[in-house]
Amino acid sequence: MKIVLIGRGRMGSLILTTARSQGDEIVAVYGREDLGALMKLEKPADVVMDFSQPGALDTVAAYVQKTGTPLLGGVTGYTQEQLAALRALGAYAPVLWSANFSLGIAVLYRALRTAGAALGKDFDVEITETHHRRKADAPSGTAKLLLEAVDPAGTLTPVYGREGRPGERTENEVGIHALRGGSVAGTHTVYFLGPDEELEFTHRAASRQIFVNGALHMARLLTGMPKGVYDTQSILFQD
Repeated sequence: MKIVLIGRGRMGSLILTTARSQGDEIVAVYGREDLGALMKLEKPADVVMDFSQPGALDTVAAYVQKTGTPLLGGVTGYTQEQLAALRALGAYAPVLWSANFSLGIAVLYRALRTAGAALGKDFDVEITETHHRRKADAPSGTAKLLLEAVDPAGTLTPVYGREGRPGERTENEVGIHALRGGSVAGTHTVYFLGPDEELEFTHRAASRQIFVNGALHMARLLTGMPKGVYDTQSILFQD
């Protein structure tokens, strides 16, 4: 692939080295300080991979609109308005955005849809996520993704931590708790807590390399797709 890479952080650096080791061509790399130069890029690319910050979206979107280059995005912390703007790019190019490109998380999402449909009415749901001490946003985009899998209709009310006397847990409440520390790449657990039985789903990332491998795999698939908005489920499972 010919890749335009947005972001020079940890994920961007790993994508750069991994892609090159696989024989892909990095057409250009941009960060916060020189992102404006993206609009002057003349060399064509097969895909734009954005692992930068939410503030880069306007420039990245303008480039996609101008060139029709497929966009794979892994930025977290977007507002609802930014997510809507991202989805609107599907009119110009194939667009895939995900908070987590791990293949294991994609399968976990699938499993939680089944579990949520079967247990959601009778079991209480809680979600915990643990990340390294430098992570800026909370809860993680992956935690939000897993909540979407459990509760696709959005009937549950998220509660972010509890203290004091919050009172009895309500039936439509879902606790989402963020832990930060050390160098944890990412651990997510979804609890189904029912009468006299409990069920837990846990995914642990040993390193960011799994996200890089998954993102490059998805990028190769995305380049052959027609214009539109995709997620990891529609790419992997064709639904």
